[in-house]
This record gives sequence, structure tokens and C-alpha cells, in this order.
Amino acid sequence: MDRDQSWQIIAEQRLSLADLLDNLSDADWETPSLCAGWRVRDVAAHVAMAPQVPNLAAMIADGTRARGSFHRLNHDVAVRHADSRPGEQIVAELRRHAYSRRLPVVTSYRNILFDILVHGQDIAIPLHRRHPMPPEAATAGATRVWAMGWPFWARHRLRGLELVATDTGWTAGHGAAIRGPIDALLLLLTGRTAAALPQLSGSGVTRLPAPHTRTGHRDPDSALGGSHR
Repeated sequence: MDRDQSWQIIAEQRLSLADLLDNLSDADWETPSLCAGWRVRDVAAHVAMAPQVPNLAAMIADGTRARGSFHRLNHDVAVRHADSRPGEQIVAELRRHAYSRRLPVVTSYRNILFDILVHGQDIAIPLHRRHPMPPEAATAGATRVWAMGWPFWARHRLRGLELVATDTGWTAGHGAAIRGPIDALLLLLTGRTAAALPQLSGSGVTRLPAPHTRTGHRDPDSALGGSHR
């Protein structure tokens, strides 16, 4: 997918996520997401904040408060944003900035693409809602994550395994096969192992590393991490 196609999908996914969030109850907003320690409200706030790039002074201040921890920084900023406004305002922000192409300096549109795809599932799956990933975009996301090192280390975690998408032509790795739809493979690649497992088959499934948490993933913003541009 080229840059313009990617940004179009990003906009569509922001808008469809806003639609999903529109009808949530107060309890839904407080539901734990796929990311341990993050509520649905926090992940939604994080997604809404992505195109609202803070100024340098604010970034330095937040980094100082987080003592240099990237994961703590993302968590604390998202929670602060989530707790300072009602859900309706977070939804409005998603819609208002849906077509924005502003980016934090540490990332690129390629990362924002799989970021919005995966975070949509972080929210939808615990709420038992359907939030489909466009297969072409999920394929681009899987390719991107496989090529990255930090923060997912997918090639290292899944070494000795061959990932085979059953709904696209995407494959990666060598070894015992793991088959599944491309959206499930993208969840696996980004550490959401437990969420992906029900859709996976093949001899390699039993060789998957055990998740460290309920979902095998701690931080929803790892897609924006580092200088993977």
C-alpha cells in the first residue's frame, strides 16, 4: 500500500472506531482492554491523541515524569487524557482528526497504519464487538511488524515457525506452520497471542511462547515506538 492508500485506511479506521465507541456504556469504557493495565477508555484516548502532536516542552516534561520509560510515558499520558474528558469528547476527537496526517516525530505512517488496526482490536475484542480489519491493510501491517526489531521482536519470538495467512497470500518465517487469517496473524505478531489463538491452526501453534499476561501484551503504544520510520 502506498502512502495515500495507507492514510485513507487510517482515516476510515479512526471513523469506524468512533462509531464503535459511540454506543458504549459507562461500564464498557472501564473494561480492561487487550493491553494489561489499560482500559478501553485509555486505548481510545491514546488513538485519539496520535494526531494531536504535543509541543516539545510538553514532551520533555512528560518524559521527565516518566523517568525516561517509554511505556510509562505512553500509559501515563493516555490515562491523563482519558480521565480528563468524557467518552463523548474522545469520540469527537477521533472524528475531528480522522483525516489528519500529523505524526509524532518518532514514527511514520506505516506504523500508524498497523497501530490503528491493532488498537481497534484491543478495544473491540474484550467488548465482544466486531471491528473488521481490511485484509490489504492488515497484510501491510504484518509485513511492517515482521521487518521491525523493537518493540515486538516478532522474528525472534516466532523463530522456527512459518506464518501462513489463509485469506491472503502473505507468509513469513520458516519452520512449523501456523495458519490463520491475516488479522489474527497481525495480533500474534504484535504480542496479542491469547487473542489470536482461537483463529490459529497448524503444528506450530503448540510451539508458540506462552503469553506473559492475559493477552501476552503490555503496552498499546509499542507500534509508535523508537525510530522505525
